[in-house]
Amino acid sequence: MANEPSPSMFAATDGYAAQFSDAILLVGRILLGWVMFITGWGKVFGTGFAGGVAYFTALGIPNPGFWVYPSMYAELILGAALILGVATRYAAIGSFLYLIVATALAHRYWEVAPGPAAGNQFNHFIKNLSIMGGMLGYLLLGAGRFSVDNWLRNR
Repeated sequence: MANEPSPSMFAATDGYAAQFSDAILLVGRILLGWVMFITGWGKVFGTGFAGGVAYFTALGIPNPGFWVYPSMYAELILGAALILGVATRYAAIGSFLYLIVATALAHRYWEVAPGPAAGNQFNHFIKNLSIMGGMLGYLLLGAGRFSVDNWLRNR
């Protein structure tokens, strides 16, 4: 069960977690959603289309000019949905699936020569795994009270 109390020896924070669960869910959604959103924003307004195509070409992705657009807008839309708490469970599972593909394609640290570049790719790889874990939490728990989902449910 998702909201089981901790064993008594570790239960000192259970009351705070219960009391502030909606605020904690909000902060977590903002932090996870911001990672997705700002990455998409950087692709659209930073490196843009040309930078995305160059990166995807270097990765050996077929038809990189096509795949840049879905990657940019998936990150923007999924990130914004998480931040706002709109269709949160769908955004969480969509982000989880997106990150499987993005991590497998873009952060293949085992293919990089040992050194700083391999370490950088490994850090991105494990960061994405961590984000995927957070997405599973939101799939389970939903958005919480401070969300568009809650507002729509209570209309």
